[in-house]
Amino acid sequence: MPPRAKICGLSTPETIDAAVRHGASHIGLMFFAPSPRHLGFADASRLSALIPGHVARVGVFVDPDDALIDQAIAAGGLTVLQLHSTAPARAAALGARTGLEIWSAVAVRERRDLDAAASYVGAADRILYDAKTPDGALLPGGMGVRFDWELLRGFAHPLPWALSGGLTADNVGAAVAATGASLVDASSGLETAPGIKDVDKIAAFLQALSHL
Repeated sequence: MPPRAKICGLSTPETIDAAVRHGASHIGLMFFAPSPRHLGFADASRLSALIPGHVARVGVFVDPDDALIDQAIAAGGLTVLQLHSTAPARAAALGARTGLEIWSAVAVRERRDLDAAASYVGAADRILYDAKTPDGALLPGGMGVRFDWELLRGFAHPLPWALSGGLTADNVGAAVAATGASLVDASSGLETAPGIKDVDKIAAFLQALSHL
């Protein structure tokens, strides 16, 4: 069975349509103001209405407060919370309070970074391995940075997991072959400019996955 795919940071009806039509299992809606992919609640509601029920709606957050989470869930009809820079205890609390599936991002640059995944056992439902962004970067992800996939080869994952970081139609096959990922997450690799997704790149990415 081909890996499933989350297409993240969508902001237009056309890109939502492309992701759904070509088989994305998850669509990511960004709720982080510094990101070029950030959505206001009205836009999130409008876009969420276009996502069919069989496709998961993933809200992407960076250490969010309760008010942001509540408003985003209401606006976006979210089914998953993807948390960056969020401690395990906070992730666990959000899962208990909302009843939603929790993904916790682990930023990776070297082998020892993977050890952080174990701290989310009992706090998250899935780990998202993402590339660690440069020191001082405003964003914790979505910058087209990838890490060495060989770091994941043979790693004993403590939780279900997904692979993110610089994935494109051209490299996702190699990424899956190296890591064994059954769920991949793409964002900046499907853009023509920061925050501007390309429907052809979305289609090509999902078609490349379908052949694996």
